Amino acid sequence: MSALAAVHPAATARLVVPLHRILDGHARNPPERLQKFWPSLWSEAARDFAQGGIYFDINDGPGEVKQSPAGNPIFVGLQRGVINLVVTDVLPPYWDGGRALAGVSTIREGYHICMIALRYARRNQVAFLSVNTCLHEILHALLQDIFEKPPKWYQSGGREVRVDYYATRLWLFHDGEEVRKSGESYLRRLKSSRL
Repeated sequence: MSALAAVHPAATARLVVPLHRILDGHARNPPERLQKFWPSLWSEAARDFAQGGIYFDINDGPGEVKQSPAGNPIFVGLQRGVINLVVTDVLPPYWDGGRALAGVSTIREGYHICMIALRYARRNQVAFLSVNTCLHEILHALLQDIFEKPPKWYQSGGREVRVDYYATRLWLFHDGEEVRKSGESYLRRLKSSRL
């Protein structure tokens, strides 16, 4: 064992998360918004996760988000046993409720979904308050919030503060130990949902 590993055993720990990225073919994103997403928003999130020992096994695929007559989202192109990162322009009104949300994470019909609304998505701006949207939404999955019942209006703030706290620790302090531990448990649950 190296001296560095003896001092910082977590420095060698790695978590590899399966991720299926979908660019919503139904979205109305102008080309300049899409061009900024991959090198800016996504790269920043991937870097922050990597600083905490969290990496992604990524595959990209086609897909889209349609709406049912009742306004419910209908997803095309999702995969089981992975986090589906769906990049769109705005969230479905059924989920957004007119709040101009930048993202949402959930389980729908057995699919694990982190949805990013590019119109409102942001990079890291203010520690503990305004962090990268991709980082934030994927943390909801890794911290296993998506397995819990939807929070009541007075509970949702607590989850958001908790996720932003861990996002800031990854972003500024490169500390991903607790996220990796939760992520290992999340991956076991994710794999069992594939069956």
